[in-house]
Amino acid sequence: MTGRRTFARMVAGGVLIVSLVSIEIQAAQPTPRVVLVTFTPATRDAFVAGLEDLGYRDGRNVTIDWRRPGPFGNPPPDLRDLVRRPPECLLLGGPNNLAVGRKLTTTIPIVAIDLETDPVSSGVVASLARPGGNVTGIFLDLPELAGKQIQLLQEAVPSLTRLAVLFEERVSEAQLQASKVAAQAAGISLVPIPVRTESDLEPAVPRAMKSRPQALLVLTGPSLFSKLSRIAEIAQSHKLASASIFPAHASAGGLIGYGPVQADLFRQAAKYVDRILRGARPADLPIERPSRFQLVVNLKTAKALGLTIPPSLLARADQVIE
Repeated sequence: MTGRRTFARMVAGGVLIVSLVSIEIQAAQPTPRVVLVTFTPATRDAFVAGLEDLGYRDGRNVTIDWRRPGPFGNPPPDLRDLVRRPPECLLLGGPNNLAVGRKLTTTIPIVAIDLETDPVSSGVVASLARPGGNVTGIFLDLPELAGKQIQLLQEAVPSLTRLAVLFEERVSEAQLQASKVAAQAAGISLVPIPVRTESDLEPAVPRAMKSRPQALLVLTGPSLFSKLSRIAEIAQSHKLASASIFPAHASAGGLIGYGPVQADLFRQAAKYVDRILRGARPADLPIERPSRFQLVVNLKTAKALGLTIPPSLLARADQVIE
């Protein structure tokens, strides 16, 4: 019996030693770090929730360094410093942040959420199926969606013949060209409103009103997304029906929003980050498009503009704000 007890103690002691060593090894392993650049707490929270669904907890088995972009969608000023302390992954929202991220590193995995760039023709990736470098993610290579916004505005404003188009010069050229094609086919004249800096926005629409547009189309752009509420206010103050690819535009007071849901994009991106943290290479992770589109119509805004939204449009809406 004594021999058995001695053996049992030795086994128990060995298990304890192994457990302690395992704990020490785990403690010595650094927590993987993800640098997240996105505009709003809502998109940050969507990403965190997406990671939580996959078993991650910020501060426990992953560290998330969240930064807002700088003025007018430019990268945060400390992005270079964050990259110098290399994270396991960068999640970059918007083409401006992606462009700078690519200059800062060719080795750290980058997951991008970019609604403006054609990833292949721009040289960001070699192909959609096999990106081939350190960048993968979600891209909306659908400039023709601008034509969908024009169609929706025509339904809401049947007399529409002149349309102002607010766009960010650095990133919206493909969408602007698609808008011109769609407008010409519909017999609508365009009034382009380019913005280059944040200070351009306030005087831009009043200046365009000299051409007497009847509605406003807001193209995608990281800086414009950050100003949706103000853009909606400006449009209403000039009695302009407005539409945007951002569903949040209608929630912010615009008339129509149709496009991908921002929160969904960041939940979708969490799956990329999970695979990278588990050892996958961005080069092997195919580019995806947004998984869900949403149509939002703001009836409160329609009433303020004196518009009657046709039942056929309301019936297709995923959300009607009253």
